[in-house]
This record gives sequence, structure tokens and C-alpha cells, in this order.
Amino acid sequence: MPRSRYKSLVDSFAADIRSGRLLPGTRLPTHRQLAATEGLALVTASRVYAELEAMGLVSGETGRGTFVRETSLPLGQGVDQQAVAAGMIDLNFNYPSLPGQAELLRTALRQLALSGDLESLLRYQPHAGRLHERGSVARHLRARGLTVAADQVLIVSGAQHGLAVTMMALLQPGDVIAADALTYSGFKVLAEALHLEIVPIPAFGHGPDLQALDSLCRSRRVRAVYTMPTLHNPLGWVMSADQREHLVSIARRHGLLIIEDAAYAFLAEDPPAPLAALAPERTVYVSGLSKSVATGLRVGFVVAPTEKVAALERTIRASTWNTPGVMTAIASAWLDDGTVIQLEAEKRRDAQMRQAVAAEVLTGLACTSHHCSYFLWLPLSEDARADQIATALMRENVSVSTAEPFATSTHVPHAIRLALGSVEISVLREALAKVKWVVGAYS
Repeated sequence: MPRSRYKSLVDSFAADIRSGRLLPGTRLPTHRQLAATEGLALVTASRVYAELEAMGLVSGETGRGTFVRETSLPLGQGVDQQAVAAGMIDLNFNYPSLPGQAELLRTALRQLALSGDLESLLRYQPHAGRLHERGSVARHLRARGLTVAADQVLIVSGAQHGLAVTMMALLQPGDVIAADALTYSGFKVLAEALHLEIVPIPAFGHGPDLQALDSLCRSRRVRAVYTMPTLHNPLGWVMSADQREHLVSIARRHGLLIIEDAAYAFLAEDPPAPLAALAPERTVYVSGLSKSVATGLRVGFVVAPTEKVAALERTIRASTWNTPGVMTAIASAWLDDGTVIQLEAEKRRDAQMRQAVAAEVLTGLACTSHHCSYFLWLPLSEDARADQIATALMRENVSVSTAEPFATSTHVPHAIRLALGSVEISVLREALAKVKWVVGAYS
């Protein structure tokens, strides 16, 4: 087929979609039907749809076909899309805050201004943080069931920076990393930027399919596994002690590096021991204070086996040199005086209250969540389309995330993730009522 005709077919489809002649949700002919109708080779018909998909105009769904996308919805609608228009109710991104936190910051700044150590904060800090501040983190982690030495802790600029440092320091472009079929979107962005191949692990109701992970490691040279055993984002599961032991045994059998993301772990009540406690020789534990304290306090921490600390330090130096001294000093003081523990407990209660509101308002919808989490997962009916529902909600001034940013497999389920932690309770109730109404209208 001449290139000009191939391109004209792509352009024709694109014009019909953009003009509205092909409406969002329209099922396009199968690849074989398109090939037969247009007199094309099957591979060329597949190229037409692949180019349209790359343009963000269609989506191909295994076993269902190719559908016209809702083009008014931003590509990758999810936690990447943090800019929310004025008047929009944000159920897309979590930034939980409690009354009185601003006053806590004022008090901390006053205390810091009076400290004798202030001048030192204007200078470069050690790449992994000052040792006494690393010790503050180590003492705090005992409440999470993790006992480590201060020199195994590295202070970073938030958990996302911690993930970036870990993946940059310990993995190479082309490495294969296993992750849940639905996983944290920020991890996906990092893996793509670092040219790492993600292979998906299917999920059961309460955790990953570990037999599938074992089989995957037998067929592929998997270098690492990225996992959220305590308060999984977006599915909310907390892996059992037996599941954690099983995951560790697989990692040891196949020589896997375990990257344990514990950003939301503080919300779980009495969870099993972290993977870093079960397999300290091969686990890098990443967390921070963005969710437990405030998203603007960009202080996170990485706990690593001693022999990996130097590589991580070099990467911190290459990326940020060190965490800002003022932020780290405030965080360290709050860790030492019990402020962080207090805020974690209050946010745990806040999350439970919000989940109770969601359960009441969304009665009748099959939601997946944890009673202590700040988000829930809402699978949609077979005929519903997530992009259409997300767009309809935007017209109702409610911003939500589709499954696309979280999916690591070629199959992207029709579902939406609702972040519950960013708006007042009364506003949350109003927004969830709109979600229920729109989902019902499109189901």
C-alpha cells in the first residue's frame, strides 16, 4: 500500500474522531474487517490503528476491540495530572491535611529560628543526611516493625525521589522489573524514563499472584520486584504474613532485588512485618512524610542493605546533592518529639471516616478498598467506559483518575480510582454522590 494512502486513512479516521462524526465509545471495525473493507494487508490495518492509538484517539482492548477515546479527557488522566481547574473537586490526587497543621509549621519555624544550629543549615549537608537526622528516621521506623542502624538510612526529597534514586542506582537500562498489573503510576513514569521493562504480576483479591511471579522469573531474567505490601495503591490490599514470606522466598530463589514502597503504610493498623525486616539483605524500603505529614514537606527516606548505601549516596549527589537542610531539620524534630506519630494516628482516623462516608454514599457499587486508606477502586460494568465517565464527571466539576496510569499490562480495565483525602468531608459527600449518579447513568 502506498504510504500516502496509508496516511490518508489515518488522517480520515483522525478527522472523523476530532469532528465528532465518530463519537467517543464507538467500536471500530476489527483489524480483519478494516483490511477487507479497504483492501489492505492485515499488518497495514494494524499499523493504522496503532498510529491512531499513539495519537491518543483510540484504545485497543484485548478481547473487546478498538474504541474511539474520549478526546476531551487528558491523556494519562491520573495522579500525574495535578493541575485542577478552579471550582473542580479533586478526587484525583491525595494531599491529606488536618486542621492545625499550619500552626505546627509556624511553631517549628520559630523553634528553628532560635536554635544555635541555624547557620549550618545554610550549607551543603551530607548526601544521605546528617547522622543524627538519619537516627531520627531509624527510631521512627521501629513503630513500623523495622529495626535498622542509622547508617542504613538515607534521607531523600520525598518518596518519589527515593524511588528514583533506588532505580537509578541499582538497576540498568533494559533490566526487567516485575510489578503488579495495577500499580503506582509514579513508578511507571520512572521505569519508562529509565528504560526499564515492566512485566505485570496478575492480582488476586488480596495480593499479587505469587505463583505467577515465580513462573515469570523462570521464563524471564527478572532483576527486581516492585511491591506495595502494606496499603497497596490503588487496590488497598495489605499482604498477609504468609504472602510476604512467600514473596521473600521467591526473591531469594531467583536473586531478586525487592523495592518496597511504604508511602501509605502508616495508615494500616498492626500490619505484618515489612519485607525489609524479613529480607534485609535484598530489600530497599522507601517511604516519606508527604502523606503522613504534608505533601509540601519533601522529606523521604530509603533504608537499604549496607553494601548498597554507597551507590545510593552517589545517586543522591548526582540528582539533588542533599535534601534541603531546613526541611530535614523540621522533619527530624517532628519525628523526635512525637508529632509525626500523632499526625499518623489522626490521619488514620480521618481516612477511616472518609471510607465510611464513601461506603454510605456508594452503596450498591462494587468498590475495592481498605477501611484505613485514602483511596478506593471502582470497577465499572462491562458496557461502561472509564474515559467517558471521567469526562462526564469533569463536566460535573469532579476530577477522577481512570485505570490507565496504573496499568502495567496491555489490558487496561475500565475502572476509576477515587482519592478521598483532599477535600472537606461535606464536599467529599457531594462529589461521591455525583460519582454514583454518573456511573449509574453510563452503566
